[in-house]
Order: sequence, then C-alpha cells, then structure tokens
Amino acid sequence: MQASQDRINRIQRLDNEPFDLVVIGGGITGAGVALDAASRGLKVALIERNDFASGTSSKSTKLIHGGLRYLKNLEIGLVREVGQERAVVHKIAPHLVRPEKMLLPLVEGGSLGKLSTSMALWVYDFLADVEGDDKRVMLSKEETLEIEPLLRDDILKGGGFYAEYRTDDARLTVENIKTAVAKGALALNYVEATGFQYGEDGQIEGVQCRDRYEGRDFEITCEHVISSAGPWVDDLRKIDKSMNNKRLFLSKGVHIVVSRERLPLAHACYFDVADGRMLFAIPRLRCTYIGTTDTPYKGDPNAIPVYREDVDYLLEATNALFPTVKLTVEDVESSWAGVRPLIFEEGKSAGEMSRKDEIFESESGLLSIAGGKLTGYRKMAERVVDRLGKQLHEEGEEIGDNTTRKIVLSGGPFKSFEEVLRYEEDIAKQLAEASLAPDRAAYLVSNYGRQSPQIIELARARSENTDVARLAAAEAYWCIRNEMALYPIDWVERRSGRLYFDMPSIEPVLEDVLQVFAEAFSYSEEDIDRERERVREAIRWVSTFEPEKTEDGVQVS
Repeated sequence: MQASQDRINRIQRLDNEPFDLVVIGGGITGAGVALDAASRGLKVALIERNDFASGTSSKSTKLIHGGLRYLKNLEIGLVREVGQERAVVHKIAPHLVRPEKMLLPLVEGGSLGKLSTSMALWVYDFLADVEGDDKRVMLSKEETLEIEPLLRDDILKGGGFYAEYRTDDARLTVENIKTAVAKGALALNYVEATGFQYGEDGQIEGVQCRDRYEGRDFEITCEHVISSAGPWVDDLRKIDKSMNNKRLFLSKGVHIVVSRERLPLAHACYFDVADGRMLFAIPRLRCTYIGTTDTPYKGDPNAIPVYREDVDYLLEATNALFPTVKLTVEDVESSWAGVRPLIFEEGKSAGEMSRKDEIFESESGLLSIAGGKLTGYRKMAERVVDRLGKQLHEEGEEIGDNTTRKIVLSGGPFKSFEEVLRYEEDIAKQLAEASLAPDRAAYLVSNYGRQSPQIIELARARSENTDVARLAAAEAYWCIRNEMALYPIDWVERRSGRLYFDMPSIEPVLEDVLQVFAEAFSYSEEDIDRERERVREAIRWVSTFEPEKTEDGVQVS
C-alpha cells in the first residue's frame, strides 16, 4: 500500500543519503530544531523512537504561557523570554495557539494578596510587552464572582484577570515537523537511535538506528547530531560516554479530565492549593482539565502511571475552591502524566528547580539540549542551532540566521484569531453541506486549520453508516497520508486528542478507524485485533488508577 511504501522510501533515504544534521527526538524541541535548521539551509533528518510527541510533548499543561509563578523565583529573564514568545507562537499558528483569559482568584490564606498580585501581573505584562485588552485587570470580589460564579464566596477576596494562550502540544509538535519537512527535512517516527559511529578523530559521523516498525537496523551518515530526547537525553549521553556532573531530574506532572457539564467553568483558572502550590483548571471544548502535580519521579518515562493519590489530590483541591461541583473519581474521564526533564540542582525541590534550558556539548561533537518549557521551544531551538553554527564556523562553514519567528506553521496562514473564528463558521457550513456534524468545526479547525476542507472532502466520499464515522475515518486516513500516523493509537491519542479530551467519541468510531489503518497497512484480522486491544488498553491506562508506589519518597512505576 502507498502508506507503507512512503515509509520504505524514507528509510531508504535515511540509510543511503548523507545529512548535515540528525536530530534525535520528535518532541516539540526536536521539531523546533528540525524546522530551524532546515530553514537555515541544512540537510536535516529527524528521528523519533516512538510516535512524534509521544513523550512529554503530549503530556504538558498545554498552555503557551509566561510562567507567572517563576516571578516568585526571580527568574526575570525566563519570564520575559517566554512571555514574549507567547505572542510569536500565537502569530505563526493562531488556530493552534489560542487566546485564553486566565482568572487568578484571590482567597483568604492564599499565597498572594491583592497588592502583590496586581504588582506581579503588572510586571508580567511589562516583561511580555502585553498591550490593549490583554493587559491585566484587577477585580473585586463581586466582579470575580460575576465572571466565575462557581468560586467559593466565603473565602474569596477578589481576582486578577490576565491573558495566556492554550494549545494542543502534540498538534503543535506535528505541525512544526510538517513545516520542517516542507522546508526540506526528512522526518520519521518509530526509528530509535541505538548508538553512534565515530571517525578517527573521535567525532560523531553517523547514527546507528533501528526501525521499530520493520525491525531492521541501519545507519544514518551525518556531520552533526543534536539530541533533543527530553527525559532520555542522559541515556544518549551515556551511550556517547559524555555524562558529567550535569544531569537531568525528572519531575512528574499529572492532569485529569472531567466533562464540561461537571465543571462548567467560564474561564481558565489558576488557583491556590492548601499546601502552597497552584493548579490550573482549563475549559476546552466539551471538557475541563485540571493539573498539575509536581513530584520527583524515577520510574520508566515510557509508561508514567497516574495513581489514585494523584487524582484525589487534584479533586480535593478543585472541590475546595468550587465546592458546589462535588467532583469524585467517577467523574474523571481521562488523565495523563508526563515528566519534565529539569536540570538537577542540589538542595532544591521539583517545584523550585529552574525551567531554564541548557545545552551540553560533548568532545564527540554531540549537542544535547534539555530543560525549558513548551512556550520557549522556538528559542531553545534557535539557541542550539546557533551553537551548531559555531561548530560549523570552526570547520569553515556558515549557516544563515534564524527566521522561524516569521515562518507560518502548516494549517495556516491566519492573519488573526478573529479570522480563525470566522473560518470555523465557514467550516461549519462546509460540514453541513456534506451532511456531516457542523458542531465538529471548532475541533477540526483547532486541530488542522486550513487543512480541514481536505478532511471534509474525504468524508464526503466515504460510505460509513453515520456522519460521525465518516468524518473520523476520513480524518484518520488523512493523518496516515499527511502526518505519518502509523498505528491507530497514534491517531486516537496524538493526532486527534480524543484519548484525553473526547473519550466518549472513541468507541463509536473505533471499528471504522481500524479498517482505515487495515487498508493502509495491509492488516490481517490478527493485526486488527491487536490494534483494537492497544487502543482499549490505552483507554484503561488513562481512566483507571492504582495505589501509589514509592521508594524513598519518590514515585516509581
């Protein structure tokens, strides 16, 4: 089939062609690096051992935000950089990076008073160059309750209202990769870097790989390597024998999802918890999600469990501020847990460690980048490619300047978010004309932007029994052909986001989606059964919670 042949062709190119740069890691940082380097004229290959965005980059809080809490740690430079980056990433992908007004309720006994909050938000706006209606507004108790009536009024003192941005981290990653491919990069998922090939001078001149789909080994010839493998950065440094006193510290963050009916917030909220931490509760289409925890973790980064204690902590904190909703574990539809690869700092807790990124350069030439925040991915990529530029300069070569702040991501262009909203109305009309569900317009545009009509046309030509099945099957087929979805779980979890944000929609379309993958990849009945079980196991994994296991106070799987 064509999908399998496309993959074979990419493998052959990786095996046979020399590359200027191999990027290891298909999360948001690696995606940003590939786009940055390719747009500067380098011949780039990007490989990811699992699916794109399958690690931390599909399990963040999914906010492009300035890190208000980092002001407490006086990380002024970090707050300024990521605050300004919000506007840049929104401009290059407004359908993916959407304005989200954030309410900061001020409560008795909370960590911030009205004056300190007003000053903090003013500094926040100043550092991020916020203008116009997006500037912070301080609210009285009555004004706060008017815009968010579910708040507990007996402890409420007022609120701060300010601007942030919401995204889908996995979609943002995939669109960066597709844009990099459009600039000449070659990207492939399910290809693992297993080792390095060195020249006589000790410099890396190749990456040993394993195609985890076909199960065969091959080697990519290259001049340089950048590792952006997130929690696995140290694993590659060990393979390269370049570990030193700098190492990663993994901090686990858990989020839970409930239906919008059970927690019908009007605005995203950032609120105090009794133990001194702060949590987010963020409405998103048909659901509201809550997070995040921040605890040390030393288990397997490939399978990070959500324990009942994690869920109870988030529910208790939410119920304390929104007492009438009375959420229970039965209300939790889905969940996710990810680990933040922080740079270890002796004597600091997970919450105190800096979110700054850092670049490690080994004697073999391997560049590794770790740490950082989702919001700052583009600047992280710029910094590490600039560092690569210094290596190239020493070799007598030059690369161009960074231009990614002006490169529109695939799914665009849109001149403004208002144009995105108008486009959603147009897509709703196209859906209705095709006898498809017009209420899926916001979902399609937020995921695919101006690529949505291609999916609608595919759905129009399909013959499934329901409009929902036609649209889902068309979407899955489109993602196979355009986004390298290799398994049904790739689409269920990362391309569509249904595993987290629309769990009830999976089962009604699962058989139709399985059939699409079966046709694309020549599945046997046994293959279909296996992939069906993988999806159902994923559903069980995110919707059932076990007792916590700890070792020296640190969560382990």
